[in-house]
Amino acid sequence: MTATAGAPATPSATPPTGPAPGPGGGPSGHPGGPADAVGDAGPIGDAGSISAASPASPAPVASPTVAVPLPPALPQTPASPSASAPAAAKGSRPARSGPVRLRALDGLRLLAALMVAAYHYGGRDGEISQAWGTSPREQFPTASSYFAYGCLGVQIFFVISGFVICMSGWGRPLRSFFASRVSRLYPAYWAAILIITAVFALPWVAYKSVSPSDTLVNLTMLQQPLGADRVLGVCWTLWAELRFYALFALFVVLPGAGRQRVVLFCAVWTLGAALAEAANQPFLDLVLMPEYAPYFIGGIGLYLIHRYGHDALAWGIVGISFLIGQHYAVAELWHAPNPSFFSYRSTLGIVAVVAFGYLAVALIALGKFQWANWRWLTLAGALTYPFYLVHEHLGWVVVGVLHRELGLPSYATLALTILLMLALAWLLYRFVEQRLTPVIKKSLTAVRVR
Repeated sequence: MTATAGAPATPSATPPTGPAPGPGGGPSGHPGGPADAVGDAGPIGDAGSISAASPASPAPVASPTVAVPLPPALPQTPASPSASAPAAAKGSRPARSGPVRLRALDGLRLLAALMVAAYHYGGRDGEISQAWGTSPREQFPTASSYFAYGCLGVQIFFVISGFVICMSGWGRPLRSFFASRVSRLYPAYWAAILIITAVFALPWVAYKSVSPSDTLVNLTMLQQPLGADRVLGVCWTLWAELRFYALFALFVVLPGAGRQRVVLFCAVWTLGAALAEAANQPFLDLVLMPEYAPYFIGGIGLYLIHRYGHDALAWGIVGISFLIGQHYAVAELWHAPNPSFFSYRSTLGIVAVVAFGYLAVALIALGKFQWANWRWLTLAGALTYPFYLVHEHLGWVVVGVLHRELGLPSYATLALTILLMLALAWLLYRFVEQRLTPVIKKSLTAVRVR
């Protein structure tokens, strides 16, 4: 939760003979580095069902039904007549007659969130061991080795976020894009900050909360660059998302999204991130995020394929981003077999999970999952973001009560904890997001008349 005791941001000591954490290890890095000491993994991006309109069909842009990583309905694909004409001339995908709701993307988002929850509850050590009373490896002797791969749900979320943010920002003015992101991210986030702070302040809860001053700083979502303790361990992904939004807004939304501009953005960011890695300059790493950029860029490339059809250039963007992304995933999560470490992930397993994320979004982008049009997937997408925010730290408390105090078996505790966190996510969606998101969005987009 914070950098204080009992917080996921504090890496547990690793044996001196073990490998050093990868470049993403630590409070602001990738969860579960070689020593599996950092537990702040989680999804982000946008949540909610996605409606995509054909670029050749100049239908009006639909705003999110309720204001993501990154959860009510996400905006429809903006229809840009100027961009669609050349695409049609080149023999790209024919125009669809109307919007196609990408509910399968909601389902994938929830699956990624459940992967992260499995990692936090049974695939790592740290505070969750205190909640169980023993190491999760003892609670789940076989499953814990598979749960350890759940932290890669973050990479899947970033790929989804690249797809969705490109869709959301296409044909939208900067003010509207800004309003949609703020109204989408902050209501549930503020509620999660207050809830977890209140729960951790209870005298019978063993985990320490942050100082009142740092709690207030956390409300800005800028606690990491400001060096404040974190209330939510998972907030590091939100910081990555904010930087992605800023880059996309500055270089794509502000000048106006178009195919050539988006392709150039992906190419320049890919090269810039590689140069930042080589230069080893903290400021460049902070801005260009070389370890996370490939996933966002891959999602953007997949949206180009969704919008314009098969295209060698867009597939090249996706392919290069995958090759770089799997490199970073392996570099940050793989280590030689060592009994001193909580878990061991094989190189092949890491690459396979990353490939699954890219492949799943690609199949959805190509319309292969249009048959998965179940309405409950819309709700699944809506619950993903609030579930992600609250599941880790509140999960520690719930696991301790159910398993150690009430004596429920491990798997029953795991399942019931996830269900309770989903129930809380629904409450946040229903009574916080659905009420505050439209108000905030309307306030930020209102035109002042002097």
